[in-house]
Amino acid sequence: MATFLLEVGTEELPASFVSDALHQWQTRIPAELAEQALAPEAVRFYGTPRRLAVMLDALPLRQPDRQEEVKGPPAQAAFKDGQPTKAAEGFAKSRGVDVSALEVRDTDKGSFVFVNQDIPGRAATDILTELIPQWILGLEGKRFMRWGDGDLRFPRPIRWLVALMDNEVLPITLENGSLVCTSDRISQGHRVLHPKPVPLRRAQDYVEALRDAFVEIDPAARRLLIQHQVEEKAKTLGGVPMISADLLDEVTNLVEWPTAVVGKFDTEFLDLPPEVAIIEMESHQRYFPLKQKADGLALMPSFITISNGDPSKDAIIAEGNARVIRARLSDGKFFFDADRAQPLDAFVAKLETVTFEERLGSMAAKVKRIGTVADHLCDQLNLGAQPRQHIRRAAYLCKADLVTQMVGEFPELQGVMGQKYALHSSEPEAVATAIVEHYLPKGAQDSLPQTLAGQVVGIADRLDTLVGIFSTGQLPTGSSDPFALRRAANAVLNIIWAAGLPLNLAKLLDTVVQDFAQDPTLAINAPEALRTQLHDFFLQRVQTLLQDEQGIDYDLVNAVLSDRALSDPLDVKDRALFLQAMRRSGRMNKVYETVNRATRLAAQGTLDTAVLDPEGVIAEAKLEAKAEHAFLAALKTLVPETKAAQASHDYDKLVAGLEQVAPVVSGFFDGPDSVLVMADEPAVRQNRLNLLGLLRNHALVLGDFGAIVKG
Repeated sequence: MATFLLEVGTEELPASFVSDALHQWQTRIPAELAEQALAPEAVRFYGTPRRLAVMLDALPLRQPDRQEEVKGPPAQAAFKDGQPTKAAEGFAKSRGVDVSALEVRDTDKGSFVFVNQDIPGRAATDILTELIPQWILGLEGKRFMRWGDGDLRFPRPIRWLVALMDNEVLPITLENGSLVCTSDRISQGHRVLHPKPVPLRRAQDYVEALRDAFVEIDPAARRLLIQHQVEEKAKTLGGVPMISADLLDEVTNLVEWPTAVVGKFDTEFLDLPPEVAIIEMESHQRYFPLKQKADGLALMPSFITISNGDPSKDAIIAEGNARVIRARLSDGKFFFDADRAQPLDAFVAKLETVTFEERLGSMAAKVKRIGTVADHLCDQLNLGAQPRQHIRRAAYLCKADLVTQMVGEFPELQGVMGQKYALHSSEPEAVATAIVEHYLPKGAQDSLPQTLAGQVVGIADRLDTLVGIFSTGQLPTGSSDPFALRRAANAVLNIIWAAGLPLNLAKLLDTVVQDFAQDPTLAINAPEALRTQLHDFFLQRVQTLLQDEQGIDYDLVNAVLSDRALSDPLDVKDRALFLQAMRRSGRMNKVYETVNRATRLAAQGTLDTAVLDPEGVIAEAKLEAKAEHAFLAALKTLVPETKAAQASHDYDKLVAGLEQVAPVVSGFFDGPDSVLVMADEPAVRQNRLNLLGLLRNHALVLGDFGAIVKG
């Protein structure tokens, strides 16, 4: 066993590539070593802006010997009259054995020549010499570059290689035209704090030797160190640090020896919306902002940055950072003041200059359509005059901030600045809040809009996008979804579910499609096909959300997926959750067998699935057995329970009714007075199939039991 170290030294790598490269190695290297029967006891991955490294602990020195059985040509071709042919001789030569070592064996496909070979294991050093260049040059990423006069591509020039098997250098060479990089035992320390080579006596010395040279090679340790330093500095200032996980990850891969440095900016910039200063500090400067309190957004005129330089120069570094942020915040203040010189609604006309999508017109046209869809939503929700007024105004203003100077500079602030400018323009608070909320949720873990106006405008915006982009034929395919249509549909459903909005989504989609079809500027063809595509797409989203986010079993989701899923999205979720609870409590077992059996047999009949009342579909004169009369009586008792469940979406009474019917149906099938459903007389057979069809229909109010898997 040995310890092996590979280090690839480079110029400063992009922060994103460091983490991506290590992730690729974590997937590839252990798998390839296992394929070569060289699995180490542990594999450790390290990375900084100037290096990528992997250390293999307790690596076998060589592969184990193995025996290999190799199949050759058919026996008929290998031997003629008992003598080997050229085919046999060629096969033996290719395997490095004498012809006498060949054996003839029978297989399912006839007789073939075989040879058993003892394959000695290869040395780990030989295998690593072959694999390592592939590990390095096989990394994938964006914006690879060439340097020197060669064709070798990497995100930054490769400057050195370390390859040590314990204390021995493993010879690895990377050729890049006239430039040749050959492995040795010399690493490099911190560019500023230890600008000297770091000779490594053994691979095992790597981590400590680099720490002595002011390089914390372990990204996880570096991340914890940065977080601790930021928190400690904030504590001394009496503030609360805003530590974004994404920013922390990025900063971790920007430094080798982190030092937290406190910087300050002028208090006049605290008059800016805190979101502006936060975006400036986090996204543009990689600073950690400081809040006055944990439960607010009020900022302190200070920030913390992570330096990769000389700690003795912290004051100079802080002053330089302060100059930069002062200039950035000055720009922000200028944009903020200039935008507020006119009311928010003055920007709406400028949306004519912004293209939403080439075939769907400008952003101004989209805003007009959003207002129309919002009106449809208001109609379905039967809203009064006041909420309608707020929703219409919010729909009109929801995209106005896109043409402000602030959002032009910081697109991340769309909606946020719209809210600020709306309040400054004396718009109602409900309107201002809806402007920022209509963008929510922005991602899978984001919060949802909390106000009715925000919910309605958010749904209207997304439905316009979905219908519009679908109408242009740009549907999501596989992992490609450039317009984030899946996320938009998910948001529509999650907003409806979370807010409890009693919407008929199917009707709403049909209405919006009709609006598009009647708009001569859009030239929508085949509206029926478009409608079908959208319905199918939303049904897929319902299925995915119920399974992946709600954790409902796939067969129970299938049981509730039907046209009703879109005509009443609230109900489909309630029914799926109810079925899941039935399964977990064991209540499903009380009705499953009889209802499922009835469902399968009822498929041979012709009864419409909407029929619940036996009146007019059961000919009592044709009932021959007591079990049939009992079945009919039970169904009559079940009718009011089912209709009440339909009206209230309270399915407990329906299931209680099915539980009472179940033993009656069991007697109909298997009791002492059981009947043959598929009787010879057509009228009797139809009567019995209708009884089963009625039971199926009552169960269908909850779900399709034929789709549910037993157990």
